[in-house]
Amino acid sequence: MEIVVPAFISVTLGMIVFFLGAFLTRGVRFLRDYNIPEPVSGGIAMALLTWAYFRLTDTQIVFDLQVRDYLLVLFFATIGLNARIADLLRGGSLLGILLVITIVFMVLQNAVGLAGTLVFDLPTPVAVLLGSASLIGGHGTAIAWGPQIEEVTGFAAADEVGIATATLGLVTAALIGGPIAKRLIDRNALEGRQNAPPVVGLEYEERGEPTEAVNHISLMRATLAAHVAIFFGYAANITIAEMGVMLPLFVPCLLVGIIMSNTVPYLVPRMTWPAGSRALAVISDYSLSIFLAMSLMSMQLWTLNELGSTLLAVLAMQVVMTVGFVTFVVFRVLGRDYTAAVLCSGFAGFALGATPTAIANMTSVTKRYGAAPLAFIVLPLVSAFFVDLANALIIRLFVGA
Repeated sequence: MEIVVPAFISVTLGMIVFFLGAFLTRGVRFLRDYNIPEPVSGGIAMALLTWAYFRLTDTQIVFDLQVRDYLLVLFFATIGLNARIADLLRGGSLLGILLVITIVFMVLQNAVGLAGTLVFDLPTPVAVLLGSASLIGGHGTAIAWGPQIEEVTGFAAADEVGIATATLGLVTAALIGGPIAKRLIDRNALEGRQNAPPVVGLEYEERGEPTEAVNHISLMRATLAAHVAIFFGYAANITIAEMGVMLPLFVPCLLVGIIMSNTVPYLVPRMTWPAGSRALAVISDYSLSIFLAMSLMSMQLWTLNELGSTLLAVLAMQVVMTVGFVTFVVFRVLGRDYTAAVLCSGFAGFALGATPTAIANMTSVTKRYGAAPLAFIVLPLVSAFFVDLANALIIRLFVGA
């Protein structure tokens, strides 16, 4: 039996789940001290409730997530609007280094998956479903490759393995990014940019009086600018698709936002532009928080029951490898500074989960320790664009397709 929750109710529940997470974060010291994002704690709590309901009634609760995708696009449009060309130029080498590190990591991730198939006597191509196809690739890539691997190997549970690995990876990614960053920041006595404008959300504790009030005009102005970026990003995405290149919609929206914020204020200097404003930071935080709350609360944890110890053992191997790689490779190669520490929390987020999880991890860290604007531009460009291309090639290499 199945209960389908309509889109409007799903969004409303997403908001409630966020505030549930905020309540849990305030009340549980571990969640607060280790920078666990509010939508993560609330979303996992809701997923556990739907799992308990399924066990008691044998009824699945399925959420209509149409609006969730809009929130993701809105979020990345606001990130683009906050980007400055000067920051991008300074971060050009950082982007290239992060991309190389990520490619190396994907190979290692599939190597761990391969070790898992050997230990548990699974078909070799299943390695990618225990590795980069499901973890760094997420649910979409796992769903795309599951049937192909089933056809090649005859392994009937390929779909279930991929989806279950992606689900567990998402939960784990949301839980380890904050603690990794906290350890790196505290151990190395790092600090963020205290006077930088907010990127996503406002700091948990304001340092001094705010210089700018958030009111209905500033919120409407920032929302309009973000939707204009989405309008032109949507048009650009159609053109790009006609050229045979498929991109997630939020990528061109992010790029259009960058172009707008680095042209419009100079072309129309009298216009009040929302880049760097507290209003835009609030919209970014709102859209990301509700998106992530909806993503986590909709996890169907009962699908993990049949895969049990094998999946948990391989995931534990992946987590240990990821934490070690982030701590001893990513942080050092990226410069051992505050931005590197914030990027480490994000890297853990998308290495085991997804780009929104990575951004949520970084947001939680920067709210507490200070801004790191460059991290919010560099990481999405790597995790949401370049990685998909590289991952497809690496998966084919391991599968032999």
